Formats: sequence, C-alpha cells, structure tokens
Amino acid sequence: MPHRIITIDGPAGAGKTTVSTLLAQDLGCIRVDTGALYRGVAYEIMQQDIAWENDAVLKRFLSTLDLQFHLEKEGLRLFSSGKDITDQIRTSRITMLASAASAKPDVRSALLALQRGIAGQQDAVFEGRDMGTVVFPDAAVKFFLFADLSVRARRRYDETQDENKDFSRVMAEMAKRDTDDTQRAQAPLKPAPDAIHIDASFLTPRQVVDKMRTYL
Repeated sequence: MPHRIITIDGPAGAGKTTVSTLLAQDLGCIRVDTGALYRGVAYEIMQQDIAWENDAVLKRFLSTLDLQFHLEKEGLRLFSSGKDITDQIRTSRITMLASAASAKPDVRSALLALQRGIAGQQDAVFEGRDMGTVVFPDAAVKFFLFADLSVRARRRYDETQDENKDFSRVMAEMAKRDTDDTQRAQAPLKPAPDAIHIDASFLTPRQVVDKMRTYL
C-alpha cells in the first residue's frame, strides 16, 4: 500500500516548520524539513570552501556528500558524514547560500532521490518550496502556506541565531530570497495547480493546522 504523503510549500518564514511539525504529530507520522537538506549542502560548501558555482567542482562535491536524517527523541535531526549539524544551519549566511545553491539543477537532483527515498518508507509531511510541484506531484494533499512579508521577516528575526541581527536586513534578505525562489529557472517556488492556499499572516500555528485538517 502506498504511503500517504502531504506537502506544505510556501515562502520563507510562512510558518511551514512549526505547522508541519504540529500536523505530523496530529497524524502520527514523520515530518521532513527539506529546507534543512539545502541548508546542509550550504553548510558543507562553507565548511569545505567549495567553489560551488563551478559545475564540475559542484558535481564532485555532491558525489561525496553524505546527508542523512536520524529520528531522535526531539524529532528528525540532520547529520552530515555522521555529525549532527541541525543546530549549525540556521544562520543568515547559510540561509542565503542555500537559496542560491538550490537553483543549481545538480543540487536539486542530488537531493531528490533522498527525499523520495524517505517517502517510500513511511507516511510523512514534507515541507519545502517544490514539494507539491516537483518532488511529489501525486501527493495525497498539497498545501501552499503564505503570509505577509513583514510578518515572515519578524518570525525569521526572532529565530535567527546571529548576534548582530538587524530586522531591516532580515526583511531585505527575505524579500530577495522571495525573488530568487520565485524567479529561478529550476523548480521555482509556486503553488501546485491543485494546492490548497492558506494565509497564515494572522493565524496561530494551531489555527493553521486545524484548518488544514478540515481538508484531510
């Protein structure tokens, strides 16, 4: 019997991580933060000082990359070559690099198999930017979660770990990421034709999840 896959796509800061976690808990399945995979790629690019804009160099780097999710008590943790990097991938530098690197077809294809492999093992809620359009076009239910830019920037500002964080810079970076994500040639951010749109600007995560569950 095929496993049930639910996708939640949307721009940065819309609340996908919190909402997908709550929804997965309600449904008794796992939640997969696919954005963490791209952050993991960006983290290793920075750690290894990879000239990632060179396609040949990028391919060699990706062939050696070992990213895996491990289910721990606190949820899924991202490991790179056996090292837990979950708490190191939330800086603004990694965020911007992850967005840029994710536009590379080689990066997306390298992570595609990993994502589908997870889906082949169990029911799951996948959150990201192209889950319902590219990775799982046949998902049981697809959601597109969005919110006003100022609301999303405030959320990201509150969660960022940078000591010298600045709200204006966070909002400017988020606006740029919106542009990059929606205008890239490879798997741009957009709702799937059959996605259910939910505006989370003035809803709590629980209210969003309760609304989602009316469609399940």
